[in-house]
Amino acid sequence: MGKSVVRTDAAPAPFQGAPYSQAIAAGGFVFVSGQLPLEPGATELTGGTVQEQTEQVFANLRAILEASGSSLDKLVKTTVFLQDLGDFAGMNEVYAKRVGDSPPARATIEVAGLPNGALVEIEAVALA
Repeated sequence: MGKSVVRTDAAPAPFQGAPYSQAIAAGGFVFVSGQLPLEPGATELTGGTVQEQTEQVFANLRAILEASGSSLDKLVKTTVFLQDLGDFAGMNEVYAKRVGDSPPARATIEVAGLPNGALVEIEAVALA
């Protein structure tokens, strides 16, 4: 069983041309690279609050998962990176609405910094 690259113009290309794929489908799963609050083709972050940025991150996750034939309701694991754990409640408010009644397993980590000063980044694993 091989792997296939998932690519869609409905989500941002790899940040600053870095050598990674938006996602890889392999072994019945889709592994989505960390998504930033960027609109497709944009270089400036979307939104000034963690809620607005989390909405854009989920729009990107949804677009990539749909391009792979998956969806947000097939998420099994996410990792949320926050620049400040003080933003946890705001991120979690949006997150809860997007993952529904069967939320995936999750880790949330405070990091020293994110690209372009983003407040949030989320990577995900979903069933294909």
